[in-house]
Amino acid sequence: MLIGEYKHTLDDKKRISLPIKFRKEVGKKIIVTRGLDRCLFVYSLAEWQKISKKIGELGMGQADRRSFNRFMLSGASEILVDSIGRILIPEHLRNFANINEKVIFAGVYNRIEIWNENSWEEYKQKVVDGADEMAEKLGDIGAL
Repeated sequence: MLIGEYKHTLDDKKRISLPIKFRKEVGKKIIVTRGLDRCLFVYSLAEWQKISKKIGELGMGQADRRSFNRFMLSGASEILVDSIGRILIPEHLRNFANINEKVIFAGVYNRIEIWNENSWEEYKQKVVDGADEMAEKLGDIGAL
């Protein structure tokens, strides 16, 4: 299970080190794609096979399904983790998530999210401000 929050900095060659706690779980080859809320989603190959299969099975009949399919799959890149745990995120993905210097890695169960540090702090504050209301809604449907 991928959990936790870690801050890292891009080096001069635009590489970042995966947190050590995540490296064992994701392996030497990962998939990075556009995520929701302007972050990047990182999956192990095994997890990506499950996710991409579900996305691919959404069908093409409805515009929103086609759009989501394109959003997730066309932006995906297979990336090798080097011998000391660094990855090089393609420019189109760095631009999408405004990844420039400091990033946050957030473990979210079956994926890692990579955030611009400032965007993460803003997002996190919104979540904190609405946590009680979210808990009530989740309690209403039996999730808590």
